[in-house]
Amino acid sequence: MSSSSTSALEIEIFQYIDAHQSDFIENLKEWVAVESDSVQPDLRKEVVRMMALAADRLAALGATVNSVNLGSHQLPDGQDLPLPPVILGELGKDPQNPTICFYGHVDVQPAKKEDGWNTDPYTLTEIDGNLYGRGATDNKGPVLAWINAVETFRALKLAMPVNFRFVIEGMEEAGSSGLENLLEEENQHFFSDVDYIVISDNLWLSNKEPALTYGSRGNACFFVEVECGRKDLHSGTFGGIIHEPLMDLIALLDSLVDPTGRIQIPGIYDSVAALREEERKLYKSIEFDLEEHKNNSGVKKFIFGTKEEILLHLWRYPSLSIHGIEGAFHEPGIKTVIPAKVIGKFSIRQVPHMDLSVVKQQVVEHLKAVFSNRNSPNKLKVSMPLASKPWLADVNDLSYKAARRAINTVFGEDPDFICDGSKIPVARMFQTIMQKSVIMLPIGAADDGEHSQNEKISRHNYIKGTKFFAAFFLEISKLHWHLHETSHTETNN
Repeated sequence: MSSSSTSALEIEIFQYIDAHQSDFIENLKEWVAVESDSVQPDLRKEVVRMMALAADRLAALGATVNSVNLGSHQLPDGQDLPLPPVILGELGKDPQNPTICFYGHVDVQPAKKEDGWNTDPYTLTEIDGNLYGRGATDNKGPVLAWINAVETFRALKLAMPVNFRFVIEGMEEAGSSGLENLLEEENQHFFSDVDYIVISDNLWLSNKEPALTYGSRGNACFFVEVECGRKDLHSGTFGGIIHEPLMDLIALLDSLVDPTGRIQIPGIYDSVAALREEERKLYKSIEFDLEEHKNNSGVKKFIFGTKEEILLHLWRYPSLSIHGIEGAFHEPGIKTVIPAKVIGKFSIRQVPHMDLSVVKQQVVEHLKAVFSNRNSPNKLKVSMPLASKPWLADVNDLSYKAARRAINTVFGEDPDFICDGSKIPVARMFQTIMQKSVIMLPIGAADDGEHSQNEKISRHNYIKGTKFFAAFFLEISKLHWHLHETSHTETNN
């Protein structure tokens, strides 16, 4: 942090955050202790308890809080299970200030000590400056960092430079059930005066370089099912005389992608958006350590050997991954059975301007052609049960300019402008419904291990992230005011 570029107000704010970092970590410890796993139905009460804690924190800031009941959803076994409420919080109505909508979630992925954790996943544990615990970086830490930043302004009795709208949910890890309908219902009400939308639910590209995210890939998930009969068969009795479904399926899966990672489905690359020169320049300036990325992943070698090739194939080109086979024997040992029906599962990461309906048609036609060439009498069924479109923002938008300035103030350097190879459906959801600017502000490092064992956020990133959010409030307020003053002047002239 450069003192020459830091105002007296920012210094006062940052000093308060430093002095209260132990309190902020205690708050995170309290939240991590709640096993708010939205994936497992028997833990739904814990998710609801977590939502109540989050609502209490917003109310303590002085926000008006509404916990919206979303009803229930049906589980695969037919059971109806109540959905946790979505929190809508409102703080500030000053017409002179811009209004920022902050989205976050406080549910988590499943975690057990026996999964390979070095510590209890629901006890926040600090080791060598890292805060380990489920939800520490995804997404309880970033949500609390935002709240901590707002709390700092109130504690110092400073005028809020922006108005806030909070959207906090408890079902993100399980598909955000009910959220889209709520956003559509409230678009002309709760969100009517929102100027900018902020999401902090992803990570930097590296362990040390701060980043701003301007895009993410979508995803199309496929099931390919092959069936030969009503029941499993003994391989000693029927092996060698029937067309085995698993052999058909392996041939189908093998036809999808070659050893260089290139998808073999005809036409799949036809509509991929061309790389703009402006974006190409962003790739060149990004700090990216291949060895660090290998260490984070635990693999010895990538398909590609240069920074640009790696990033292009993570962000700008579609990729295909095979995830599993249902119906085949997978337990330890040998079971000499020929399964009657097997289902292969794979997905294709979508990029602009791929059309999901076209992609589905291309996949179905390709698999049918491969299957036909095998002359198999078995039944083939291809389906696309889940699909999401990619998201892309304008890095020249005012919110990105404000975030860049804030990162310079807090970290003393320019951020990397990055995309995310994963899907972030809420970003596109907000952007599509509200037609407003959406910005992704990650504060977690690449090695934080979201969804994995030993998830963590460093003390450094948690506290610096709180400062970053506070600086962002000030910067976006200044730029927004300047933009409107300029527009007003031009209108009068």
